[in-house]
Amino acid sequence: MRHPFLAGAVVVITTAALAACGSSSDGGGEKTAGAGLAASAGPVAGAPASPDGSAGPGAAPAGPRASRSSEPPKTPTVELTPATGTFTKKQKKYLVDRVPKGMDPAAVLQSGQETCDRLTYLVKVDRDIAVGAVATGEIADAEPAAGHLCTQHKELVEQASLAYPDGTYKGARLRPGRYRDVAPTKNCGWEITGANGKVLASGSSGDGKRSRITIPVAARAFTSTGCYAWLPEGGNG
Repeated sequence: MRHPFLAGAVVVITTAALAACGSSSDGGGEKTAGAGLAASAGPVAGAPASPDGSAGPGAAPAGPRASRSSEPPKTPTVELTPATGTFTKKQKKYLVDRVPKGMDPAAVLQSGQETCDRLTYLVKVDRDIAVGAVATGEIADAEPAAGHLCTQHKELVEQASLAYPDGTYKGARLRPGRYRDVAPTKNCGWEITGANGKVLASGSSGDGKRSRITIPVAARAFTSTGCYAWLPEGGNG
């Protein structure tokens, strides 16, 4: 579920960031349902979904996944040269296998630099919101950009990969531990269930304030709506 306020905020902040760069808190109490940590795989940043791979609440249904052979051919690495000047090593690494044949690689690079600008500006405003924006997909392609162009944001992107955007998570997608929500709406609600669908904990944030929860080892499903994203705390990673 895309947070309506945050979706607009990211656009506004992006515009401000690019204009400035030239394209180059917690609140509320803790709700717990037990404690404990497990080293199971967690959700993927930017891909809120149900454990069977279907789209989560509010997300558009995923279409057939394109095969590698159906993707447009990419510009060979040796041909990745700008019309004028040269690319740095890190810029060229970012462009490898990312430039469709016939497209100006400088345009693809600019897109990556704009992603870095978004991340940099949002971090200054509120780091949690920056992480949430990556986790929910509000800022797309953050991983390759942070991996090569703005490596100071790699830790942020790694944290986003452990977050829970609004949706339903079960089985191996659950990572027990403590989490805090990001920019919840007044309709933020969550529920943790165990074996046989028994409700272990549930809550809401009618005042829109941030809160914390603990997902216990006994949890079998976690559902969140209107909370935007839940970020891991402490040793969850």
